[in-house]
Amino acid sequence: MCFFILAFLPFSLWSQRDSLPDFEAADPKYREDQFYLSLTYNIWQQRPEGIRQNKFSPGFSIGFLRDMPLNEKRTWAIAAGLGYAFHNFSHNIFMSRSGNDIVYDILDDDTTVDRNKISFHFVELPLELRWRTSTPDNHKFWRIYTGVKLSYLFANRYKFENGDSSFIIRNNKDVSRWQYGAYIATGYNTWNLHLYYSLSPLFDGARLPGGTELDMQTLNVGLMFYIL
Repeated sequence: MCFFILAFLPFSLWSQRDSLPDFEAADPKYREDQFYLSLTYNIWQQRPEGIRQNKFSPGFSIGFLRDMPLNEKRTWAIAAGLGYAFHNFSHNIFMSRSGNDIVYDILDDDTTVDRNKISFHFVELPLELRWRTSTPDNHKFWRIYTGVKLSYLFANRYKFENGDSSFIIRNNKDVSRWQYGAYIATGYNTWNLHLYYSLSPLFDGARLPGGTELDMQTLNVGLMFYIL
């Protein structure tokens, strides 16, 4: 039930934006409505023993945030948005099909692998509290934006390649469909440090031989860019 409340909360906030007071500012309609773009390095947290990431695991997200000021100077606001995210992980977990199930194992260190990665596609619903030093006349300012994000996974793909074989597994049912986490973006003008930490596990029900659960969470570290 909490997922549905979080999912529809941003849209409820949008529908109430017209009820916000017209503050006495240089521009009473001034808002920091923004398109956003993030570029991140993705790190699995709480990895079971023996699991590691290989090479570079990139990610990016893009979307739009609707700004709703809370005070007369418009230095405080809340914002709700909608976006798309792609995240990729190169790793040493081997996945294969056994009937309708996915079987998981850890690749030996001496196994030659050209590609072993899994990628995810999400629809994002961010909701954030904003503090900034912007004015209607100056859009170069300091900011601290922090909030929560609900993500819906609509596609995932695992790809394995070595000299002998190559195959793809699409839409693994063991990947959690709904995911959520907390984030912060802080910086000056265009350049902003961006951190996101998932509060939900990436997999649901996936186990290694011996019964060890793949209950990793995700840390995304990178840059956030805002465009008015």
